[in-house]
Amino acid sequence: MRTLEEVVALPPRSSLTPELRRALAAASQLHGLRSDLEPVPVRATATISEAGAYRFRKKDPIDLRVSRVGGRSALGFLHELAHLIDHQVYYDRKTRTWASEAHPAFAAWRAAAANLEKRSLPGGYARQRYFQSVHELWARSYAQTVLLRSDDCDLLRRLEKLQAEDDAHVWPAEQFVPVALEVELVFERLGLRQLRLPLAA
Repeated sequence: MRTLEEVVALPPRSSLTPELRRALAAASQLHGLRSDLEPVPVRATATISEAGAYRFRKKDPIDLRVSRVGGRSALGFLHELAHLIDHQVYYDRKTRTWASEAHPAFAAWRAAAANLEKRSLPGGYARQRYFQSVHELWARSYAQTVLLRSDDCDLLRRLEKLQAEDDAHVWPAEQFVPVALEVELVFERLGLRQLRLPLAA
């Protein structure tokens, strides 16, 4: 098993790199990943249309893109990292199904996530449908879990600020507790936990 620092390559000379490094360290506290890939590059962008993107071709990652605009780079990076993990844990070439949709290790998470409040974004039906898709729910709940379980006070404050603003990309703290536990248990079932410590309740 590899650490996440061995799985992705942060941009060496970006103003975002310190923030991304802290977010990556928080994710690494939760889990590693089995992979024989070359490190997947993380690229900083100036796009205002999206916080980030995970680009891939069939089973192979191309890169993770994170916008330095909008003040949510850590959350956007963790969201795209979640897509990378989802894609690399399981990918069915015929159906193009990812782990969050079909892998047994995610079943209890899927059940818990189904009980979450449906958050909505401005936009039409297609955007709302995508926002409520299983792999988007996974990415959002993974990112929130990493921030929640982090021992980095700045990352925790960012999560609390988003919750106070009722941001659609996160859920209220009390509602999210059982889902955070199930996100952690996904990695326990996959044998990817970095530290064998009691799971937070």
